[in-house]
Amino acid sequence: MIKVSSIKQYMYCPLKLYHQNHIDTKENKDYRLIIEIKKLKIDIQDLIEKNMRKIKKDMTISEIESILSENIDLYIKSTATSIKSMNLNLESSQINEIIDNTYFKIKTMALRVKQSMTILDKHAYEIIDMFFPNCMYSFLIKNTSLGIIGMCDKIEIIDGEYYPILLKSGKPPLKGVWNQDAIELVSNAILIEEEFNTDVYVGFVDYEKIGDRRPVIMNVELRKSYFDILREVKEIINNKKLPKTKINLKKCEKCKYKDICDKNE
Repeated sequence: MIKVSSIKQYMYCPLKLYHQNHIDTKENKDYRLIIEIKKLKIDIQDLIEKNMRKIKKDMTISEIESILSENIDLYIKSTATSIKSMNLNLESSQINEIIDNTYFKIKTMALRVKQSMTILDKHAYEIIDMFFPNCMYSFLIKNTSLGIIGMCDKIEIIDGEYYPILLKSGKPPLKGVWNQDAIELVSNAILIEEEFNTDVYVGFVDYEKIGDRRPVIMNVELRKSYFDILREVKEIINNKKLPKTKINLKKCEKCKYKDICDKNE
């Protein structure tokens, strides 16, 4: 089975994917850390949703913000301590970024919740589906016919339609999404189509740093690009094909394989 994470690694650097699979046999702690951080963000989302059920329509924005924030800071810090106990290199700057992004999200949500309650004349628990649609988090799917397996960050289900959602902490491009994010998203879309016997026409990338959701259309061109990449990944992993790649000095300097890597222009 080819992991979706291997496709993501190929998009970052094909040679690094080669070295990880055929030279480095140690567990990748960086990947484990990414998974733990994503789990933390999902738990924060669930906690905010739980807090929202306590909000009444006559509350002020500051009261709403205070309720949405209940137990958030304590949970982040206690979970961060737990992650560090796994010998994963979670830095203070990463914790602070998660805290800052969470409270920015709470501030904007408080404004939206207050406005929605005022317009609809309803309490927050009566309109919670507007902010938290029916969804599944960290959903593991296998596609035996294609030989791929992946963990979908989030799948939203609205009126019987399935929408894959990627949660990204990095900065987005000025327009649209990064190519590697689009490829990861279409990979998840194809897994969802097989698992639930449905068609997926659009997915979304949530760039959490700026609180922006950007759509990606699952068109023929994107799907073709994905299958071309999947074939290359299978060649690297299964047949030990040494890929060619362009040198990126910023990436190469930080790479742990830089002393053994035979870079190709």
